[in-house]
Amino acid sequence: MSQETEHVHCLIIGSGPAGYTAAIYAARADLKPVMYTGIIPGGQLTQTTDVDNFPGYPEGIMGPEMMEDLRKQAERFGTEVRFGYITSVDFSSMPRKVVVDENKTVTADTVIIATGASAKWLGLESEQKYNGFGVSACAVCDGFFFKGQDVAIVGAGDTAAEEATYLAKLCKTVHILVRRDEFRASKAMQHRVLNTPNIVIHYNTETKEILGDGRNVTAIRILDNKSGIESELPVTGFFVAIGHKPNTDIFKGWLDMDETGYLITQPDSTKTNIEGVFACGDAQDKIFRQAVTAAGTGCMAALEAERYLAAREHEPEVAKDSVV
Repeated sequence: MSQETEHVHCLIIGSGPAGYTAAIYAARADLKPVMYTGIIPGGQLTQTTDVDNFPGYPEGIMGPEMMEDLRKQAERFGTEVRFGYITSVDFSSMPRKVVVDENKTVTADTVIIATGASAKWLGLESEQKYNGFGVSACAVCDGFFFKGQDVAIVGAGDTAAEEATYLAKLCKTVHILVRRDEFRASKAMQHRVLNTPNIVIHYNTETKEILGDGRNVTAIRILDNKSGIESELPVTGFFVAIGHKPNTDIFKGWLDMDETGYLITQPDSTKTNIEGVFACGDAQDKIFRQAVTAAGTGCMAALEAERYLAAREHEPEVAKDSVV
């Protein structure tokens, strides 16, 4: 059975701040971008509540509402936003090929990857129940809402240590829950944590359940792995810092990526190792992971795609002139 095939000038894979910003710039440059949103249109921010740190919203804004604003802005300039999921890619020839929902082939002169990353969770039902209502995977995003309160953070690496010290500046007490009897964080980060007086470390501790009043988190039930004793720890915020997984599996074998799957781009650029393919947002940023930095790299990707296409358009003319 033959698949339906379509050709586009600029294909954007993934929505979210990076994808939508790329779409706004690409559409204004008349690249007629086509965006496939992925499984979660709008990305991670549609699964959060208040966003207070994105410029231009003095009163803050709800994550889903902000993504809706960005989508409308992208569509206003001519972006075609489609709900769909890219199931495979073929970057071996020009134009580049992708398969959508396993039944449609799209070829593209340029591809902008904005597939983002997903936070790793513990897998507790109560964790998802209170996600956005006391449970968070981003201390920098949500720590402000817990000023002067007691919170807990789970994790043992550099990210957990860094986020704990960040929270310690805002919160009354920060409880770090470490499953084993030692930190995996670097020595420098460990020293910083140990020298912060309002951080309490709980080694050999596992989170069994997040407790709440139906609206917000009120405590967590923890297990001491050594003694086998369960207890309740009163907190109003619970932060998960056990890592993120970039949504880049379909690009394995095509694009350069690090050992954890983050796409590698050229310095000061969104260019990947494949010509005409650009990566932006959390799919290639494991350091900052903020909506505003994702938007910035989305802008970069669209500008670089525009320049790439402009250079290609002039190539035949140069060749023609040289023959004459």
